[in-house]
Amino acid sequence: MSELRTDSPQSDRWHAMSAGFLGWTLDAFDFFVVIFLFDTLAAHFHVPKRDIILSVTLTLVMRPFGALLFGMMADRYGRRRPLMVNVVFFATIEVLCGFAPNFTVFLILRMLFGIGMGGEWGVGASLVMETAPVRWRGVLSGILQSGYSIGYLLAAMAARLVLPNWGWRAMFWVGGIPALLALYIRTKVPESEAWQQNRVTRTIDGPRIAWQHKWLSLYLIALMFLMNCLSHGTQDLYPDFLKHGHGIAPNTVAYITIFYNIGAVTGAIIFGLLSERIGRRCSMLAALAVALAIIPVWAFGSTMLILAVGAFVMQMGVQGAWGIIPVHLNELSPPSVRGLLPGFTYQVGILFAASTPTVEFMLRDHLGYAWALTAFELVVIAALSLILVFGPEKRGRSFLHEPQDVAA
Repeated sequence: MSELRTDSPQSDRWHAMSAGFLGWTLDAFDFFVVIFLFDTLAAHFHVPKRDIILSVTLTLVMRPFGALLFGMMADRYGRRRPLMVNVVFFATIEVLCGFAPNFTVFLILRMLFGIGMGGEWGVGASLVMETAPVRWRGVLSGILQSGYSIGYLLAAMAARLVLPNWGWRAMFWVGGIPALLALYIRTKVPESEAWQQNRVTRTIDGPRIAWQHKWLSLYLIALMFLMNCLSHGTQDLYPDFLKHGHGIAPNTVAYITIFYNIGAVTGAIIFGLLSERIGRRCSMLAALAVALAIIPVWAFGSTMLILAVGAFVMQMGVQGAWGIIPVHLNELSPPSVRGLLPGFTYQVGILFAASTPTVEFMLRDHLGYAWALTAFELVVIAALSLILVFGPEKRGRSFLHEPQDVAA
């Protein structure tokens, strides 16, 4: 097995970064395809739109199971092989979604896709962060996490180009492309030396060690619950909000989505870089301040241009905070469960936040679309700020030659 050393060539680090980034980008693309097909799928399967929105919720619900499964594999067998299995799995399920004959089959496939999506992030993030030079962790964390926004952007482009010409099934068939990433990982990506030093001897040891750090685990789950409420609360229904709340044409909505995801990528990199100077938590708080300040424009803009600018800045703030999450969670995690704990706590946070689009959609009936989005995000940003102010931080922690954790 190829090993990654501290004096490894720059190309080794580049390949590890590319694998993590592309995996998360393509995974996010496959998830967000559904966001642009609410009305289309509801009409095709003859179900209410809320049932299609439920499929998004169930995808989110299944993600912790994938994080647990692939995270345990990553701490026992290394980062590369579980990552290869993961991308083949979620790409295959995505293609099968395009062949779904009815809504029941589609719903089951989206739940299975959630397992694959839940497994990718933790394994990919640990590989990238363990490979990155300490001084570049912040910006590389931002680049890695921006893959989520680029996946969203690509899904918006597919909605504009693929959907009108080849139909909704082709949107899912395009999602088979990530399977090719497994070949790249197999031939180019070396293994993490930090994993070599801290590998567990039994697969079951990972959960046992994580349980020894249960208070840290609970803190990370709470943090990730609120972070997922922040992102899914500003993204999942926003295209629908633009269409039905402001009467903007679907093609134009796709362009606006592309535009604000460029803002998301920009914010992730800027605030990731800033975190190397002012710390992880302070940089996240600064990003949240940007999101808070732009809410009136983002939700109540009177013209298409104002809404687009508001969405751009909003996602700069939201994904600016998110850009720090890969490095922050990996630095806080014990060495023997770095493959498991960041991804698992992230995805359990997703589990608790899975009803976000459903809750916002119900609030819309009582408050109106703009106030539903606004009220939800005001509460989330306030709670996130508190948990960050009083939370821990281990910026610049070494990942090599760390004390071993002992399984209970």
